[in-house]
Amino acid sequence: MTQRPGETSAMSEGGPWGTRDEDSATGKGGSGPRNPWAPPPRGDNQGGDQGARGPSAVDEMLRRMRDSFGGPGGGNGGTRMPGNGRTLWPYLLGGALLLWVASTSIHRIGPQERGIVSQLGSYSRTVGPGINWTLPAPLESVTVLDVEEIRTVDLGSAGDESQKLVLTGDQNIINLGYSVRWNIRDPKQYLFQIANPDETIAAVSESAMRAVVATVSLTDALGAGRNAIESQVQERMQSILDSYGAGVRIQGVAIKQADPPEAVNDAFKEVSAAQQAAETYLNQARAYSQQLAASSQGEAQAFDKVYEEYRLAPEVTRQRMYYETMEKVLSGVNKTIIEANGVTPYLPLPAIRARPSASVEAAAQTAQGAAQ
Repeated sequence: MTQRPGETSAMSEGGPWGTRDEDSATGKGGSGPRNPWAPPPRGDNQGGDQGARGPSAVDEMLRRMRDSFGGPGGGNGGTRMPGNGRTLWPYLLGGALLLWVASTSIHRIGPQERGIVSQLGSYSRTVGPGINWTLPAPLESVTVLDVEEIRTVDLGSAGDESQKLVLTGDQNIINLGYSVRWNIRDPKQYLFQIANPDETIAAVSESAMRAVVATVSLTDALGAGRNAIESQVQERMQSILDSYGAGVRIQGVAIKQADPPEAVNDAFKEVSAAQQAAETYLNQARAYSQQLAASSQGEAQAFDKVYEEYRLAPEVTRQRMYYETMEKVLSGVNKTIIEANGVTPYLPLPAIRARPSASVEAAAQTAQGAAQ
């Protein structure tokens, strides 16, 4: 930048905060304003000469920040607390250690849950619902199990034919689909005795189902004997799992599908339809026979009553029976009365009633013809 003659440079004069030639040690010289970022001069303000001027406020703030975070000027290079020189690392390590102990030593167990405490991998104890304390990890660890949850294992899915085909006691094959419901009875045994609970229960249920179905017929397996099969399978499964020490309780077995194999399913349906038709005809025959038997018994009781009356008055009973029989016979036939001495002639009132209506129709037709 070119300087004109007679002009002085602002930089040569020290800028707006005073001249550059000002004595920094004494603070004298120059009549410009003092730098606002610089602290007041140190030393005795009374008297003539002032002490040496210290660093600016910004420099002091930066220096303190460097000292706080282990920068240069922090003594031994460690992290120090501002003002008292104590390091922060012990506090940070202590806080992390306290957080780790609290997170691995305090355990909340729900009402339906149980906590299995293992010490260095071995079983230690079982804790119940509530807030429980243990040694921090890895000395002790807690596995929480829900002992009230009902778990279900489904067997006999559409893609698993080997588990669906079961041999019955009468050498027939049936296609079975069923489910097993179970829950945890002993958390210690459940966690440490069996590796794969679902697979173990599925294998035991299949074995028990095949053993029970092998003792029943096809008809019982398809319909009437399902409840008995389910109860027997449940008892057999519980016995086997108890012998294993599995720590589970079988809540129930439900057969959801019981059909013949697909290859003979159509023929089996036809046979079942024929059996149902035969059963229907038999039921109808039984109902008709029961109806006839009830009617015969009623007639026999009525005859017995008539016989009792006949024994008391034979003539009267015979006459009454004759009249009742003739009334039934003559009520549905045309009757002709022959006049005899001492007998009032028969007056055919229904025929007389029918004649006027015929004569009226004939007269109406005659009148209509005359009018035309």
